[in-house]
Amino acid sequence: MFDDRGARSAAVIVAAGRGTRTGHAVPKQYLFLGGRPVLGWTLERFLDHPAISDVVVVIHPDDRDHYDTVVARLPARLRDRLLPPVAGGATRQVSVFRGLEALAAGRMPGHVMIHDAARPFVTDALIEAAHVAALARGAAIPGIRVTDTIKAVDGDGKVTGTPQRDALRAVQTPQAFHFAELYEAHARAHAGGRHDFTDDGALAEWAGLAVHVFDGDPGNMKLTTADDVTHADLRLAHGAHLRTRTGLGYDVHAFGPGDHVWLGGVRIPHEAGVVAHSDGDVALHALTDAVLGALADGDIGVHFPPSDPRWKDASSDQFLAYAIEKVARRGGIVDHLDVAIVCEAPKVGPHREAIRQRIAEIAGVEPDAVSVKATTSERLGFVGRREGLSAQAIATIRLP
Repeated sequence: MFDDRGARSAAVIVAAGRGTRTGHAVPKQYLFLGGRPVLGWTLERFLDHPAISDVVVVIHPDDRDHYDTVVARLPARLRDRLLPPVAGGATRQVSVFRGLEALAAGRMPGHVMIHDAARPFVTDALIEAAHVAALARGAAIPGIRVTDTIKAVDGDGKVTGTPQRDALRAVQTPQAFHFAELYEAHARAHAGGRHDFTDDGALAEWAGLAVHVFDGDPGNMKLTTADDVTHADLRLAHGAHLRTRTGLGYDVHAFGPGDHVWLGGVRIPHEAGVVAHSDGDVALHALTDAVLGALADGDIGVHFPPSDPRWKDASSDQFLAYAIEKVARRGGIVDHLDVAIVCEAPKVGPHREAIRQRIAEIAGVEPDAVSVKATTSERLGFVGRREGLSAQAIATIRLP
């Protein structure tokens, strides 16, 4: 290996996780926050830093379209340092190892940083600190002093000890290492069947490397929960210009043979079914049209034409999920979904909360961002004559 004193570092960005705890349909690293994807914020920090030579992103095999969307939005001047993406593995450790293998197959770097894609608030100063620490120490990880009292407990919740806070650190990324040493440690663990390390510092310790801690950044938060996403959106949106837009949706279906209807993704027993090409869910159809209307992007018939046999008896949740995904790809945020179901029967009230929860699940929003109402038509018109049912919806979104 070449003499790497003063050399730049390569970076492995780990973006292969599913991020299910955020409650969103889209993996957290691809959520649009503050008008840009989370991974986009992270990549720009590393690609634009003078200490970084090359960047490789480890992605889930199913996320290539999401990844390409992120890369397409990056400034052209930054893409030269971005290597082709690498497919991740079943664990974070395997994913990092695959990223290291990709670097080893190309321009072998002197040092490497490992960073979680879901930490978009990494600063230039923290990247610089990691680089300097790796040059001086060989293996260095950022850590935050623990301010709360920590208790060790057993399986029954009984306290078994109280570690001294002065000796504790909450560890972050980027973690920086001499490349050859970390690569060898990963190769040994992989060959030995050890794939359970969730932290490269821990793997380096297991391999016998001396790992040092440098000061981390309290603002370098990792997105894990829905609250984290909300907080991050407020931070990243500071200074970003988002415009509120609304869309209106309407759908109607006649009753026909059957023993149930679908409303808001919930199967409700009824004396009749509906006549429809898909499952005839008027609530989800209206909401889909409302979201597409807010995007000024046609209607459900444009994107899912009834002449297409693919949508015969199709579940309507995919229609709403598709519209929500289009909002995310435009860098938008869904603020609120409001649907009013109009029918004499079946009774919607007993199913209202289940419908609300299901719509929130499909749309990747909190239930308090969904309103479900039901009313009759006072026995007037086709609804009053129990010939069918209808729904009206309004979607409120924000777009850059």
